[in-house]
Amino acid sequence: MDAVRLIGVGRRALAQSQDAPDIMREAWQAQALAQAIGGRLAAHGPPESRGEARSLSEAGARGSGGSAVPVVGAGGIRAAQLTELGDVRAALVGLGVLLGDVGIALVGVASESFEEGAYWQCMEAIDAADESRDHVLEILRRLPEGGVVMTGPDAEPHPDSDSAA
Repeated sequence: MDAVRLIGVGRRALAQSQDAPDIMREAWQAQALAQAIGGRLAAHGPPESRGEARSLSEAGARGSGGSAVPVVGAGGIRAAQLTELGDVRAALVGLGVLLGDVGIALVGVASESFEEGAYWQCMEAIDAADESRDHVLEILRRLPEGGVVMTGPDAEPHPDSDSAA
């Protein structure tokens, strides 16, 4: 599945989350997706964004790892379904929006948390989402003007044909 579709699935799932465990699970899913997208860009993206993409992948790994990994559910890890990035700019913009939504949802969970451990878990997840979003914004800043399209798991970037006209 392409990145933009996966991000859309994640945004809908986050919007439908009913309680703190659901929101934490969706935060974890978003970070796993950030890790996957960052890894794909670090390996095959535009050379000028590969270092920052590696940092995105590392931040996503920190945000989706550790001992507080939630039970993922029947759908599994969405990021494992990533087959292509497609329009890199659209994927990164969407990922940035998803990470912002995750941060806002986590603030709500943290403010309603009565348990100190859960509160600090939310704070760490907010920091991770914010760090990942910062990397996304920096990659967007470094992308070539015309845009980049990447299809297939090992695709090399090529100029967006729509923006070349």
